[in-house]
Amino acid sequence: MINSWLSHLAGLWRIGNGDAAYQRYLAHWRTHHAPDGAEPMDRKAFFAAETRRKWSGVNRCC
Repeated sequence: MINSWLSHLAGLWRIGNGDAAYQRYLAHWRTHHAPDGAEPMDRKAFFAAETRRKWSGVNRCC
């Protein structure tokens, strides 16, 4: 019971801090971009790119 609760809490933590997004990026990169011979972004570069993507441009409805 406690073990499943802790694993659930750890999963929520990963979603909240963005680690799950980085893991999804790596999985996508491995399947679609790895054969090109390039290297994936490191964690720091990924979060910087995501911050720019989220906050650049107009972010309002009206």
